[in-house]
Amino acid sequence: MKIKKRTENVNNNRQRLIFRGKINKSNTSLIIWLIFALLIVLIAVLADVIVPYDPYEQDLSAALMPPDSHHLLGTDQYGRDMLSRVIKGAGISLSSSFALVVIITLTGCIAGIISGYYGGIIDSIIMRLSDIFLAFPGLVFAIAVASVMSGGLVSAVIALALISWPKYARIARAEVLAIKNEPYIQVARMSGLNTIRILIKHIIPNIADMIIVTAVLDIGNMMMEIAGLSFLGLGAEPPLAEWGLMVSQGRSFMQTAPWVVIAPGLAIFITVLVFNMLGDTLSDITGRQ
Repeated sequence: MKIKKRTENVNNNRQRLIFRGKINKSNTSLIIWLIFALLIVLIAVLADVIVPYDPYEQDLSAALMPPDSHHLLGTDQYGRDMLSRVIKGAGISLSSSFALVVIITLTGCIAGIISGYYGGIIDSIIMRLSDIFLAFPGLVFAIAVASVMSGGLVSAVIALALISWPKYARIARAEVLAIKNEPYIQVARMSGLNTIRILIKHIIPNIADMIIVTAVLDIGNMMMEIAGLSFLGLGAEPPLAEWGLMVSQGRSFMQTAPWVVIAPGLAIFITVLVFNMLGDTLSDITGRQ
């Protein structure tokens, strides 16, 4: 019996060490990807200060110049410095992506919390409304809405917001349904707390981790969606330095001047990768999928 207990203790200790090792590894990964994400955000915020040239200044005599010591990423068909436009595009692409994520997170969570907490006819109306938006193919519906609104970056954000909020509504609703009948919620009701205070003090803090993880993961996805609409001519409009639009404008020069497409395409790839990895790491730490 003593040998068996010692063996069990050894196994338990090993499991604890393995678990702690995973946590430490996840924390290290979180710090690394968070640093990368903050660096990208810092570049976007300081874009007007750190650009080597005016990203909108045209010089046709220097059009489609390959990368050199003066223009590290070359120039586009109008002689504009590609490095300056990529840096300037970081602010435009990130700000539009962040704005879109904030809009769909707040809208979806408010709808989902109300639906899950109150239930009944309110729940049915909100969920059927979300079903209507989910019934359409996402990007096709966004293209249709952006076309009706005559394009533009604001139109692209609104179009994508209309198709993206139901996901957050369903997540928030499911989380609220799982906890709204917990004993501590019942005690809060019996103690006389009103609905608003219960939601703010007990409901929202307990579903926040899932929402935050989903929102961080969606930053990269929304950036890809906005870039896609801009590529199709339904998002950012010339001469705006937006990454998707830059890829669209440079695609006809892919054979002769590939740097015109590679520079903004690589910027999109790196940014999406960083925020996706940051979201995945947060998901591992919180244990939420």
